[in-house]
Order: sequence, then C-alpha cells, then structure tokens
Amino acid sequence: MTLTIRDVAKAAGVSTATVSNVLNKTGKVGRKTHSLVVSAVKRLGYVPDAHARNLASRDRHRTLGIIVSDIENPFFPEVIKGFELRAQQLGYDAILSDTNYDPRRTRRAAERMMEHKARAPTRAYMSNLRIDYAAGVDQIVRHLYDLGHRRIAFVAGREGLKSNVARLEAYEDSMRLLGLQSGPILPGDLRFEGGMSAGLAVAKLSPRPTAVIAINDLTAVGVIKGLMSAGCRVPQDVSVTGFDKTRLAEYSNPSITTVDIHRETLGRIAADALHELSSSATPNGKEYQIGAELILGESSGPAPNVSALIHSSTTSVLA
Repeated sequence: MTLTIRDVAKAAGVSTATVSNVLNKTGKVGRKTHSLVVSAVKRLGYVPDAHARNLASRDRHRTLGIIVSDIENPFFPEVIKGFELRAQQLGYDAILSDTNYDPRRTRRAAERMMEHKARAPTRAYMSNLRIDYAAGVDQIVRHLYDLGHRRIAFVAGREGLKSNVARLEAYEDSMRLLGLQSGPILPGDLRFEGGMSAGLAVAKLSPRPTAVIAINDLTAVGVIKGLMSAGCRVPQDVSVTGFDKTRLAEYSNPSITTVDIHRETLGRIAADALHELSSSATPNGKEYQIGAELILGESSGPAPNVSALIHSSTTSVLA
C-alpha cells in the first residue's frame, strides 16, 4: 500500500499541513513538532514524490485562499469578488472554503488549503483587517436618537464570534453614553430566520421598542418581515436598521438603513496583505484599518411619539 502524507500526519499526531511544512520547508514549525514529523517519516519509510515536491515548491506562492463563514450571507460574495479580482491582478489563483460558522470546519479548510499550497501566514506574521465596528454602531444609535427613539432594541448574532461581540458591545456603550438603558437584546443567528423570530418577539413586547438595530442586513430583513407579519408598520411603528450595506439592504422594501464597511475593499486588502507576506523575504504582519459609514434608507424614521407631534403641529398650522 502506498503511504501518503495523511499516514505521516496520523503517526506524528499533527495535521497534514504541518507535515507539508516540514517536508517542503515552508511555514514555521516548532523544533519538537519538527522532530515528531521527521521521526514518523523515517519510521514509516515515507518517501515524498520528488516531482510533486518540485511543483509544489515552484507554485506554492501562486495561490491565495479565503475562508468565509456563510456563503449564503450576501455580505460575503462581495468580499470574495474583491479578493478574487485582486488576486488575479497579482498573478494568483484564488480558492474558497465555507465553514457554516463551524470552528472544526475552519481548521479542516485551512489544512486543505495548505495541501493545495495556498499561502497561509503563521500567527507570527499574520496581518489584521480591523473594522471600526464601534464607529459604525455608534452612528446608527445616534441616528435613531436624533429621530426621537429612546427604546432601542438589539438583535444579536452568534455567541463567540468576535465581530458579533464587538457590535453588541458597541451598542451597549453607545446607549450608555447617551444615558439610555440597553435592551431588550434578542437572540439571532445572522440569518433571515433568526431575524424574523426576533421581529415577531419585538411586536409582542409591552412597552414595545420604537427601533430595532439588527446585527446585519440579512437579520434586518427578517426583523422587518416578522414585524409586518404581526401588523407593525416599518418605519411608522418601528424603525429597523441593519449592518454591512449588502445589495439586500438596497433591494429590500423598505430599503434598509445600514452601515457600509466596504466589502470589496475588504477582499482587495486581504489579497494585498497575503501577497505582501508571501513575497517578502522578511514578512511582518500589519494592521489595516477599515472605516464604517452610515447609509440612510427608508426603514428608519421618527419615533411614533415624535411623528405624532409633528403631525399635530402641521395640523395646527393648517387650521
């Protein structure tokens, strides 16, 4: 039976990506782990295919990989589009993997990319794309505050995801700075179904929030559907906002007030960062700042009590 790199990985108790790094002298592997792999190779009598190794050595820097959480979320296709276009401009192929928010699938996806020689920087040389979630959420909260809203609910995402935690914490901080009490905070799943459940729940609350901030645009569409199904008008009864500025926000009826975090730019910068790391003899990770910009849609309007006052004043003037 022909031995494979998977056999070596199993014998050494490491990933196939680690074995590949040792055999091809790529990446950064600790001394102890390196010894485990070399011992397993010798013990099993594994002989790498020289032709395959030569091809790998020659091509290992010509593929860039991108891993996304949910390909069905309309946010990610735009990111992928920017990533792939920039990768092609730089002379790379691009490969994609979807994890469906599963950490185990993320690990397996990274290993598969390493097997395909996709560039994957070690933690010591990793670059970060830092999105200013705090500024984006603060713009939403202040926009709603200026419209007279004081009871502002929040529909969260998935526990443990850093971007979701950052948005929730930004909401709580912004509410506190304005002297408002946070909540209610409703559970969500970053998808339409979670948003719809949250919208139905908000419609039943008493007193009912006059505005709802959804963790992303897909959730916001679900919230609007749930509210309307329960007989609430958007934005006349309840204003709803999203985040990410996907095409969905523009095409929704009403169009959604959201935050633009520049999806295609994210993908392009990610490709540039990987290219810089892979082409440098002395790679150093960098931090890239991504801004956030409020985009007004038709899903947010004056709080109901403010609308009533405006209507009353207009009627008095006409009389």
